Amino acid sequence: MRSLVSILIPAFNAEKWLRDTILSALDQTWEPKEIIIVDDGSTDQTLHIARQFQSDSVRVVTQKNQGASAARNKALSLSRGDYIQWLDADDLMAPDKIARQMEALIDSGSRRTLVSCAFGQFLYRTNHARFTPTALWCDLSPAEFLQRKLEKRCFMVNSAWLVSRELTAGAGPWDVRLHYDDDGEYFCRVLAACDRIRFLPEARVYYRLVGSTSVSYLGASNTKLDSLWLSMQMHIRYLRSLEESERTRASCVRYLQNYLIEFYPRRPDIVEQIRQTASDLGGQLAAPRLSWKYSWMKTLLGWGWAKAAQLVLRNVKWSLIRRWDKMLFHIERRGLLSVHSSR
Repeated sequence: MRSLVSILIPAFNAEKWLRDTILSALDQTWEPKEIIIVDDGSTDQTLHIARQFQSDSVRVVTQKNQGASAARNKALSLSRGDYIQWLDADDLMAPDKIARQMEALIDSGSRRTLVSCAFGQFLYRTNHARFTPTALWCDLSPAEFLQRKLEKRCFMVNSAWLVSRELTAGAGPWDVRLHYDDDGEYFCRVLAACDRIRFLPEARVYYRLVGSTSVSYLGASNTKLDSLWLSMQMHIRYLRSLEESERTRASCVRYLQNYLIEFYPRRPDIVEQIRQTASDLGGQLAAPRLSWKYSWMKTLLGWGWAKAAQLVLRNVKWSLIRRWDKMLFHIERRGLLSVHSSR
């Protein structure tokens, strides 16, 4: 018998994107599959949209708002699959994504092999998604993957992974304390439980960039800054548990240096903890530096104003880019509809 794959979708106020996400799950060529959608107390039409897809293979549940990690834990507790496909409510999968990864897992003969794939970043138009390879886009050992992730500040999106039930059990539940980078911390534990990572460039997912409304948007939230620092400490601990060496300690120091600016100058308490952690690892951190576009503002008005301006201007820039891409998306869709209606 072929293995059942559980596609788990946590959703909160995702009415703009959820329909397409569910359709991409339904379109998966791999069978058998089950789809579980957990509405995390949405205040828009998310639950209504999800319920339109309820069937024998699509289950929809709702709960009081508790955060993404709690919603994922709920979905996992309801799942029956031999393999787990995490899928955020605004992301999409190519139709053969799971099938390609399942074929690779069957060939590997091991349920402790972890499989990832290529992901493209997009706004509205998937045909314009940018698939930009990183240092993680290859077969790696768990320790090497995590070291590259920390040192080079790169990541793998949730939907890129396909995880066996054994690895999922070994990782344990999602950490509900984390309101930012909960996915990064969770997959560190999955990595620690696996034997190796297999990368499939021919399998593809689409990672939607939604800006400041995304849970992955850091902004100036103290809650998210606390969460990021907690996750960073656990990242370092996980890597050192896999390999304790001069190289891994140097990677951890580089990791701390890369993220220092996120806390500066708003959280001097965390900045001091980061510096002390780097010292404990045998390293020393340099003062964070803004890009030339904002460094002059720091000189004239101070760090606080420079960081605030950086945040505002980035949001304005991405808002304009999203509006432009949305307009082009609707123009292209109307063009396709006209072509189909004329046939």
